Amino acid sequence: MNNAYFDFAEPKNEPVLSYAPNSPERKALKKALAEMKSQVADIPMYIDGDEVRSGNKKEIRPPHETSHLLGHYHASNEEHVHEAIDAALSARESWAAMSWEHRASIFLKAADLLATKYRYKMNAATMLGQSKNAYQAEIDSACELIDFLRFNVHFLSQIYKQQPLSPAGMNNRMEYRPLEGFVLAVTPFNFTAIGGNLPTAPAMCGNVVVWKCANTQALSASVFMEILMEAGLPDGVINLIYPPGQVVGDVCYAHPYFAGVHFTGSTGVFQSMWKSIGNNIARYKSYPRIVGETGGKDFVFVHPSADVDAVVAGLARGAFEYQGQKCSAASRAYLPANLADEIKEKLVAELATMKMGIVDDFTNFINAVIDEKSFKSIANYIEQVKHSNGAAKILCGGKCDSTHGWFVEPTVIETTDPSYTTMCEEIFGPVLTICTYEADMWIQTLEVLDNTSPYALTGAVFATDRHAIEYMTKALVNSAGNFYINDKPTGAVVGQQPFGGARASGTNDKAGSILNLYRWLSARTIKETYVSPVDYRYSFHQPD
Repeated sequence: MNNAYFDFAEPKNEPVLSYAPNSPERKALKKALAEMKSQVADIPMYIDGDEVRSGNKKEIRPPHETSHLLGHYHASNEEHVHEAIDAALSARESWAAMSWEHRASIFLKAADLLATKYRYKMNAATMLGQSKNAYQAEIDSACELIDFLRFNVHFLSQIYKQQPLSPAGMNNRMEYRPLEGFVLAVTPFNFTAIGGNLPTAPAMCGNVVVWKCANTQALSASVFMEILMEAGLPDGVINLIYPPGQVVGDVCYAHPYFAGVHFTGSTGVFQSMWKSIGNNIARYKSYPRIVGETGGKDFVFVHPSADVDAVVAGLARGAFEYQGQKCSAASRAYLPANLADEIKEKLVAELATMKMGIVDDFTNFINAVIDEKSFKSIANYIEQVKHSNGAAKILCGGKCDSTHGWFVEPTVIETTDPSYTTMCEEIFGPVLTICTYEADMWIQTLEVLDNTSPYALTGAVFATDRHAIEYMTKALVNSAGNFYINDKPTGAVVGQQPFGGARASGTNDKAGSILNLYRWLSARTIKETYVSPVDYRYSFHQPD
């Protein structure tokens, strides 16, 4: 019997553990790292609740220790994509019919399992597979993913309570249905939390999902599937596969029951997706939902009144945490001439203290970039500076070493040209480009900033002058979906700073907020009249 209204109260953000020397969590994480490195993982696909192995095994090696074999994942082909879709559609009716309190309980249990039993295993998988240090793994693969699960349950509970007015004599109600078909979730390497949220947010709404994760995130993705299955997720609701992007696109975008895509990745891939979906629009049972967060060329604008030490800390963290491989990472900075020399001097000194190496050594701030392709791309940008004929110079860093892993030093490029390549193009690595402007030209420089990049994901301004802060906030209204005042442009927290950008940075559907969940629902309005009219005539038809 289901005759109660269930409400899930707003949760608290998951506390971030410190991993300080001699702390229990540090010892537990060190143990999990050692255990994971002592094994060779055999990572299957998960289709209809079954572990599926293709036999086409691909190696997984830590980006910071390429001589070590962590394991293999079983690559998927076109047949596996079809099987995943079929499994999802077979599970759709029973999943959509499950009572909300039971559907919600699965994801809340998954959050609790991650917060306890699986915390260190998940962090270890993220550290080793994606080359994150202990703190970056903790805030991502533990805390943020836990927050996504718990807050999304609360947000969806709030949506379900929103009902229309019912005047006397009738009852109006709103049903929030899942989409008619399956959702494709395509997730990136850089955030385990995004990898978990993109398939579970639609699934929480009653949808069934085909999940294609980045191959470089396969280890932590497989751990999350373990958690979901232990939490009681029914077979076929989320199906994890590892096909080439072109293969999954060709199959999914041609399927009549393709209902939507939840994507985080490159702008080029997202635009290609949109085009393919448009070309197939007549095939679909309904118009697909297209939700995507793509790239960024995120800025830090320093006003002449800014606090120098705050700027230096914001740049050091914002540009170089997780090797700059955050779509929100500070990538270009505008410094006023009155503060530029002091900022540069202190920033260079700070970078000199950053240790770089393997994740097992907790004293390392910098680890490796994700793979050889990324390494070569970043190295190429740095090499171009050396042949720029004075348009730019390397202020510090610039060394790239692939002897033991894909290591790129934290690098600061200085240019006199605000349109120089590295001020405009997304690099996705530990590279920050700075440009100095005349202090009395700060308003004009804001216009340059706004027009330099097609992206509008995150940005930060530093100032102590409140009039200037207000002016910059208004002048840059369309320049960033997440805007920071006197803070770095990274580190959005679920429930506190809903994340997403516009322009070329995506559809700004704000992962980790109620706005995102609306995209995975299809509303049905129901009107019930208690005493039906029995005559078509209205009063005004009567004669005087």
